[in-house]
Amino acid sequence: MNNSRSSFPVWKRIADIVLASAALIVLSPLLVLIAAVIKIVSSGPPFLRQERVGRYGKTFGLWKFRTMHVGADVAPHRAYLADLITRDIPMIKLDIVDDPRVFPFAKFLRRTCLDELPQLINVLRCEMSMVGPRPWLPYEAAQYNAWHMQRFEAMPGLTGLWQVSGKNKTTFSQMIRLDIAYVKQVSPLLDLKILLKTIPAIVNDEADEARDVEAA
Repeated sequence: MNNSRSSFPVWKRIADIVLASAALIVLSPLLVLIAAVIKIVSSGPPFLRQERVGRYGKTFGLWKFRTMHVGADVAPHRAYLADLITRDIPMIKLDIVDDPRVFPFAKFLRRTCLDELPQLINVLRCEMSMVGPRPWLPYEAAQYNAWHMQRFEAMPGLTGLWQVSGKNKTTFSQMIRLDIAYVKQVSPLLDLKILLKTIPAIVNDEADEARDVEAA
């Protein structure tokens, strides 16, 4: 990892505060509704706080809506991720077919990325940005090679260049290269382009996953 640590761009922090605050206000009824439905369909808290790796390798608690049964085994995900990294195959979601760890309503949340909306709180706390590389779990980051670490020079994001560039069709190495490309090219215009492409990308991914499920 590069030892010279640049400061977080002022324009980016201002944009994060404005956009995250506005999104939380506008989406607050939806957030309450999702939390209520999760409480109804699955026993346990509606929110989940996970340790993730952020900028320069600093860990933080990431908030998201819980989409798995309480006490779900993480071993399948760890094994699947190791396979993605070592074989460098397309990063198709593990739960594209029925995953017994995921309760029914949660499948919709995961496909539409609505489960990630609580991360707006992380954006306000300056632990994440609206745009940046995906925040990784510690056991995932532990498998990185030296050159992969360049992605940690950016604040992790709610959306990012990888998410709007094919996402599940890309390999692990391609994802890392997209993250590094973002680190080197970050600008207000690039962030705006990524934000505008995010919802269309989610819609396209949802359509692709639906076709994959039908073909499975």
